[in-house]
Amino acid sequence: MPATSSSPSSICTDSTIQVDGQEVDVRVYGKKQAGQVLPLVVHFHGGAFVSGDLDNGCTVAGLLEAAGARVVSVGYPLSPFPKPLETGYAVLQWAYKQRTRLAGAGAQVYLAGEEAGGNLAAGVALMARDQSHPPLAGQILVSPMLDPCVGTASLRAVTGTATACKWADGWLKFLGCTRDAEHPYAVPGAAQRLAGLPPSLVMVGSADPMHDEALAYADRLEGAGLLVVRHVFNQAQQWPDALLQPGGTRTCPCAAEVEEQIRHFFDTTRCRPPS
Repeated sequence: MPATSSSPSSICTDSTIQVDGQEVDVRVYGKKQAGQVLPLVVHFHGGAFVSGDLDNGCTVAGLLEAAGARVVSVGYPLSPFPKPLETGYAVLQWAYKQRTRLAGAGAQVYLAGEEAGGNLAAGVALMARDQSHPPLAGQILVSPMLDPCVGTASLRAVTGTATACKWADGWLKFLGCTRDAEHPYAVPGAAQRLAGLPPSLVMVGSADPMHDEALAYADRLEGAGLLVVRHVFNQAQQWPDALLQPGGTRTCPCAAEVEEQIRHFFDTTRCRPPS
């Protein structure tokens, strides 16, 4: 299919793959040079579980690409749990099988997502751990939606006295029944067993509605003995909504800072061959 572009320097191509008996739209960012080995990232866009598409994921996917990764952004179905997770895990398995072609021999695989996509990335990471496959080098969670109670101080500060909340509405549609809220794949923020997960990079804005729930999850991951890198952006205006704009990295005022954090995380977590 025709190539598209999320930013002036971005290289991306849309295609449809067959996984787990279904067709899934994906957008692959970046280009691998001969002999090069890149981080391979499976990425999930945001949209409060009920909206969004590959275009809405172009900002974060473009920043992952700019940090040196080959990125597979997933056009997951906007369906109640567990369908988006099952699709995401199937694409992760596909990407792992294709890792040499996509990112080079020995390429390590990461998960990433923003807002609702951050929840999906965290849930798929739990699935991969429980299935012992595929191995993950890390997860990158950007303003992840992790608390279906939508009652944190940071979220209340943003919504104020408004009677409507798109994140609350999104959770209601994503969790098909009350019992789904007890499932760790649906609500990774409440998962009781976190040991065995890969290193995590958790990024939020200082005035981000997801600020409190994201950092609470980071604390829990660290309490489980896992490597966690946190970063709070003071210049992150209107996060997470600004991350979902189709304009690419041009719409992110702290793009350079985000890229720096991602690049450092890759450097910290990538295995290097023995000298």
